[in-house]
Amino acid sequence: MGSENDKMSRAERLAAKLRENLRRRKGQAREIRESDEQGLSKDDAGG
Repeated sequence: MGSENDKMSRAERLAAKLRENLRRRKGQAREIRESDEQGLSKDDAGG
């Protein structure tokens, strides 16, 4: 039974790492997209 608990904890740790990585990548993509939009907005406002 001990190995079963170890597997669950390992699976839970892996799942948590995957969720954390996904959030980080989504955040980075969002920042890039927002910076692109802000760049376009600045050009529009200047003209």
